[in-house]
Amino acid sequence: MAQKKESFFWTSYSDLMTSLFFVMLVLFILVIVLLHKRMEATEAQLQEIKKVEQSTKDLSRDYFQYRSDYKKYVLTIQVRYPAGKSDLNDIVSTDKEAQLRQLATAGREIRDFLKNHSENQYILIIEGQASKDNFLYNYELSYQRALALMRFWIEDSRITFGSNCEILISGSGDGKLDTHSMRETNDERENQRFLIHILPKNIFENNENK
Repeated sequence: MAQKKESFFWTSYSDLMTSLFFVMLVLFILVIVLLHKRMEATEAQLQEIKKVEQSTKDLSRDYFQYRSDYKKYVLTIQVRYPAGKSDLNDIVSTDKEAQLRQLATAGREIRDFLKNHSENQYILIIEGQASKDNFLYNYELSYQRALALMRFWIEDSRITFGSNCEILISGSGDGKLDTHSMRETNDERENQRFLIHILPKNIFENNENK
């Protein structure tokens, strides 16, 4: 009788271990499949981002310089402001009207890029900067300069950027707070400029929904 009970125990134990083995095997396979799908989605996202980054390089080099070290565009139309000024009408230039026409053309370049890639959603960040001087509010000033450029494009130049673009205005100041924004060191006046960011907004959302 004891021998039969012992035999029944080992048979049940063996069946239990076999069942647990199959459960663990199924879970292992499931984890591998999920990881594989996750890696495929991540790779697809990277490829899409590379496509977008490559396409943004189609922007005219007459007005935009792409800095791969910072992943940003510098608006090559150099502006010079008196200390504490943010209005585009206050810029110091030998031919202010020509400079304003160039700024308007640069805005149309961005508009046309967004229109030509209407299948994607973008975040357009217009970043103003300021040079180091004795003015105490350069961070607020850099924001006001970026805002003035945006208003110039929309109100004065009648540029519409389209529904596939979310626009953000920012100012990175004069570098005194060490915000790690892109700065030029040869001539501090070169930091009186605008930086343009064109970021893909919908790529990750699209891949996560697949």
